[in-house]
Amino acid sequence: MLVGKRMSKSPATVTPEDYLANARAKMQEGNFRRLPVVKDGQLVGIVTDRDLRQHMGYLERTKVNAAMTEALITVTPQTTLEEAAQVMLKHKVGGLPVVEDGKLVGIITTSDILQAFLDVMGATETGSARIDLLLEGEGHNLGSASKIMAENGGEILGVGTYRDKWDDSSVCYLRLRANEPDRLAELLKAEGFSVLGVHA
Repeated sequence: MLVGKRMSKSPATVTPEDYLANARAKMQEGNFRRLPVVKDGQLVGIVTDRDLRQHMGYLERTKVNAAMTEALITVTPQTTLEEAAQVMLKHKVGGLPVVEDGKLVGIITTSDILQAFLDVMGATETGSARIDLLLEGEGHNLGSASKIMAENGGEILGVGTYRDKWDDSSVCYLRLRANEPDRLAELLKAEGFSVLGVHA
């Protein structure tokens, strides 16, 4: 999934010549924690709520260019969400301006990435459940587990695998819509799967 599909387009901005009081008003009105700083259509900086806190008492007299960060970390609309998340973690920031051909086209935040993660996993579907199981032994793969679910009334919304860092085993999760997820888990156990848990 790409940043361009999940970013907030045409974000609120300020100019370097705006006062921090104006930036704070925009942040409060939109419930933002950061604002891109744009001059002549080009992204030149970013100002955050942390920057504002450092100038409290002087917001009406301090311009944005005195507080903004100019060493920008940006992504493009074609950046994957995984890459954007890694950049945020590495630099310990909660949002990134999205730039294309030198122009600001959006902003992507940790909230956007978390929402995408939940959507991909099917976790935003009402009445869904997740079954976690180990993929070990002959015939115990994602395809056979999915087939058992589908044949027994489980509508699969999302599937995936990950490697458990504690014991290096391959864990599979099945997100499904089903009236009796515990019954489906028992069917998997009967077929020799190691079911780790059912999460409604």
